Amino acid sequence: MDISSGDDDSDISESEMGEYGDKSYEKLKNGKYTVMVSDETYTCPFCPMKNKQSYRYKDLLQHASGVGNSSSSKRKPREKANHLALLKYLQMDLVPVVSSAKSAAQEDPPSGCECDRDEKIVWPWTGIVVNIPTRRSEDGRSVGGSGSKLRDELISRGFNPVRVHPLWNFRGHSGTAAVEFRKGWPGLHNALSFEKAYEADHHGKKDWSANDDVKDGLYAWVARADDYNSSGIIGEYLRKIGDLKTISELMEEEARKQDRLISNLTNIIETKTKHIKEMEAICSETSKSLEVFMEEKENLLQAYNEEIKKIQLSAREHFQKISSDHEKLKSQLETHKQELELRGAELEKREALNETERKKLAEDIEENAFQNNALQLAALEQKRADEKVMKLAEDQKRQKEELHNRIIQLEKKLDQKQTLELEIEQLRGSLNVIRHMGDKDDKEVLNKIEASLRELREKEGELEDLEALNQTLIVRERKSNDELQDARKELINGLKEMSSRGNIGVKRMGELDGKPFLEAMKRKYNEEQAEERASELCSLWEEYLKDPDWHPFKRIKLEGKEEYKEVINDEDEKLRDLMDEMGNEVYKSVTSAVKEINEYNPSGRYIISELWNYGEGRKASLKEGVKYLLELWESAKRKRR
Repeated sequence: MDISSGDDDSDISESEMGEYGDKSYEKLKNGKYTVMVSDETYTCPFCPMKNKQSYRYKDLLQHASGVGNSSSSKRKPREKANHLALLKYLQMDLVPVVSSAKSAAQEDPPSGCECDRDEKIVWPWTGIVVNIPTRRSEDGRSVGGSGSKLRDELISRGFNPVRVHPLWNFRGHSGTAAVEFRKGWPGLHNALSFEKAYEADHHGKKDWSANDDVKDGLYAWVARADDYNSSGIIGEYLRKIGDLKTISELMEEEARKQDRLISNLTNIIETKTKHIKEMEAICSETSKSLEVFMEEKENLLQAYNEEIKKIQLSAREHFQKISSDHEKLKSQLETHKQELELRGAELEKREALNETERKKLAEDIEENAFQNNALQLAALEQKRADEKVMKLAEDQKRQKEELHNRIIQLEKKLDQKQTLELEIEQLRGSLNVIRHMGDKDDKEVLNKIEASLRELREKEGELEDLEALNQTLIVRERKSNDELQDARKELINGLKEMSSRGNIGVKRMGELDGKPFLEAMKRKYNEEQAEERASELCSLWEEYLKDPDWHPFKRIKLEGKEEYKEVINDEDEKLRDLMDEMGNEVYKSVTSAVKEINEYNPSGRYIISELWNYGEGRKASLKEGVKYLLELWESAKRKRR
């Protein structure tokens, strides 16, 4: 059901608009009026039949907002109340049905904009508002409403401007203002919606240019080429803050930026892929070298063990044979000596018996002397045999030392624990050799065995002590490190709550200093505009600092070293533009913050607190922080006294 001229011909007062609007809203909810014709077509049930037309959802929303919030005296209170009820109904009840279409409209490409792509429009998108009420102040200058108030009013109507700049001249407020919208296609969409709403209310640019005598309310439109090239205050402001661009030029610029980004990302991916392949090749070569080395080590160790076994077996057999021959010869010499001594004693007894016996005795003595000579020769042979035995022992010892040196050279590449274990095994091998060489009744050999056993036990004990000590030190180090980190965090939290101007304090690493931005803006704008501009620019660069894809660094090789260091890339496009537009102080503030972010929190890219020595411009130690805290406590204690 539609209406053409309302429920009745009587009008209502301004105070009755709220109650009347609620009734109209209930009728819309109950289906008394038809709003939605199809999925894409809507109509206004409160407009006269001669003015009825089909709307899209967003256009009907703008129509209802424009008429309902109109300040024109031509609009009756009942008409405004009905359109405000329609606006509420569209936003509260129909929005679930058309939410997907609305999102698509906000994200339409430039082709969805209802304007000529080759038409010159002021960029950044800017609206013009004229006929703003002004009054004269005591000093004779014109004054008017603030830009913030007008901006809030436009936001409430759904146009979403960034800010509103009242235009001033030597006489004061000029009665005009520039409305700044966000850059990009959503901003253009809001600007065109802003223009259409005022045109629908007969307060557009054509209405302002008409030669009517009475101009009531605000008139507004989107700034274009004729406004930009005008000679008045509007043209001067537009030429100062923007340029003339077409939709086609902006699309081409966006395409160029996108192609450049894709090219940069492609180069980065290729570089990373090449680096990964190089690392894989290096790892493969290292793995092969390690396998060859381990195989050579195993072969050498196996050959060494086999050679040691052969030498031990040969030495044991040789010494057993020499010892057996030596014992036999020694036993024979002792027996023969005893026999000669007995015969000598018998001859001495017989010496006094007779001469014949004396002659025989002399012969026996001569024979005994001959046998003594033979005995001495046998002893000399025995000595020579002992010398040969000692020489064989020395040769075996030298061979053992050579083999031992070879093993030490091979085991140099192993760690301390493996070296100690190998030394223990060598001691055990030496112990077995000594056991085979010596006689069980030889005290010297037994002493060597005992000494080797003690040394072996000491080495094993030393290995166990080293392992236990290493584990204890690791546990203590981790515990101490955790305690120090907890103490440092508590100290930072405590100093955050204290206000002091000493050398030691808490610094927010990666925080952007806004003072250089404000000073730079003061050189271009007045006090109020400078603060707003500086705040916006700071917020923009804070978002850049949080962006993980922005990494304005390059790696350089340190002179005389195989190490690399990351430094600021002077060729970075954002930093270069910042330097050209804002100057050196702002550039230093941004590069200092990004360096701190890269050093202290490169993965999270958010601001962290750090204990800082402001006197020396470096990170403060825990000792310095505690000392400073004690000094503050002593100072406070003296003040209380």
